[in-house]
Amino acid sequence: MAGTESTHAALWLASPGAEMRVGEAPVHVPGEGEIVVRARAIAVNLIDAMGGIARRVVLPWLNYPAVMGTDVAGEVVSIGAGVTTFAVGDRVVGHAVGGERGRNSATEGAFQTHVVLLSHMTAAIPASMPFEDACVLPLGVSTAAAGLFEPDQLGLPFPVAGAKPTGETVLVLGGATSVGMNAIQLAHNAGYAVVATASSVNAPLLQRLGASAVVDYHDRDAVEQCIRQLSGQHLAGVMAIASGSLRDAVAVTASPSITGTRRIASAHPTPVTRVRATLARRRQIRISAIWGGSPRDNAVGPAIWNDFLPGALARGDYLAAPTPVVVGHGLEALPQALDRFRAGAKAEKFIVTL
Repeated sequence: MAGTESTHAALWLASPGAEMRVGEAPVHVPGEGEIVVRARAIAVNLIDAMGGIARRVVLPWLNYPAVMGTDVAGEVVSIGAGVTTFAVGDRVVGHAVGGERGRNSATEGAFQTHVVLLSHMTAAIPASMPFEDACVLPLGVSTAAAGLFEPDQLGLPFPVAGAKPTGETVLVLGGATSVGMNAIQLAHNAGYAVVATASSVNAPLLQRLGASAVVDYHDRDAVEQCIRQLSGQHLAGVMAIASGSLRDAVAVTASPSITGTRRIASAHPTPVTRVRATLARRRQIRISAIWGGSPRDNAVGPAIWNDFLPGALARGDYLAAPTPVVVGHGLEALPQALDRFRAGAKAEKFIVTL
């Protein structure tokens, strides 16, 4: 459905278990610290593809009708008070936070033609970067950044241009996931060596992103290989990203051969993670659960999205990963992209163009 001058098109979710349908949404005037972006490419994520029961559990606060989606790239069309980092016409990529507790706003969901973004969760992109490439970044960047840099997670220093080697190493379990690829690049740009796990077919890609070593997680001795790779190095922390990787993270961190920080950041904020965290404390291992939207509320958001990412993208120090796969054009194609996601993704992200 095409929007009028006072409305635009959005993909609405009427209730947790309903089918998403295109309808009209009112044009929003950006408030303080906000910008409105004309979406040109949108990516889908697990949180968008959840069924009704899972959505109720993970997002119990969400008001309906809702507009889902977090990953969007496009052009700035209007600017709210206090925004000095962007101008109308700028090409940007941003993390839409409409589904977050405390925002809970349909105007801030990515699945619409005009999206309200927080300026401190948005980055300018170079003219040479296609919107389809840029839109794979947002939730992966924010989740990886939360785990690496928030004080109650691994608490590492922020990445900067030309970061000097720290002499320490980060272990990323699940390096070929969207979060993993961004964790590798962020840690590398913060001066850390990175050991990652992934299928061997993805090893060359992860090494291009900054991993110094890649262990095939299919190998029966993958944990032992990780321990050998980390032997003699100072472990700065572990990112347990792949499903089921927390057990291996604990096994590596608890090894007598490992020296360094005994901290694990898990990308799965579930009851299982809480139980494992309780058990791990007996071994002096601290496990924390990452929430990808939390950087909007702390220093990590602007440090990554405003201070680091625009320059890193322009210099080519940071690559848009995983690979975008364009499923279709228009908001009507988003349900198809979600179906593709549910069928499985391998080092790729499903995209719709507008």
